[in-house]
Amino acid sequence: MRALIVEDDAEISRHLASVMQGAGWSTHCVGNLSDGFEQSKSGAFDLVIMDRMLPDGDGLQTVEHLRADGLVLPVLMLTALGRTEDKIEGYKRGADDYLAKPYDGDELLARVGALMRRSRGQVRTDLKVFEDIELHIKARKAHRDGRHLSLSPKEFDLLHYLVDNAGAIVTRDMLLRHVWNLSFDPGTNVIDVNVGRLRRKLDTDFERPILQTVRGVGFRLSYESPASINAGSGA
Repeated sequence: MRALIVEDDAEISRHLASVMQGAGWSTHCVGNLSDGFEQSKSGAFDLVIMDRMLPDGDGLQTVEHLRADGLVLPVLMLTALGRTEDKIEGYKRGADDYLAKPYDGDELLARVGALMRRSRGQVRTDLKVFEDIELHIKARKAHRDGRHLSLSPKEFDLLHYLVDNAGAIVTRDMLLRHVWNLSFDPGTNVIDVNVGRLRRKLDTDFERPILQTVRGVGFRLSYESPASINAGSGA
């Protein structure tokens, strides 16, 4: 599990990271809203712990922007503004929980645990997962094993279709119809070129390749290599 900590006080940030890491979380810390907003949208995190008053603005405004963009990851506000009316405002503007400073580490972890239990019950229509590949549909972001994949729009569409059909063989005709919206073969190598580019981004520097070429048939996402097909590196 990965937590993003958005906190400008270095001592508090280090303590938050230590508490979370002690509970088995990996953490990444940033000290301003600009970085917090971009990192939150990356799709690389399961939880955001955000201070409210930061050098470049109010954290609640950033939460509002995240919700407007369709992001549903849990956000715990951690702030010195601990009045009841502050908490109510936080909930209304999109925060999932609101913990006042100074905080107790055990209470923080209890609240994080409750947030994660609730979030697992949410339907993530914007998230598609196959093995260690994650696609964030609304944000059009892709990750493998937590690492961002810099894909072109067409490469993202291609990976989206392959994930939707993960484990199955996808033919060139299927890709032409559903990814390129063509009902005929244009007689070019456009599919092989795009599959080749996607494979380099998807498989390079990873322990196991996942995008297979099934010679004479098409492509598929799979770790399995059954003897009944000829899965090569192709394209």
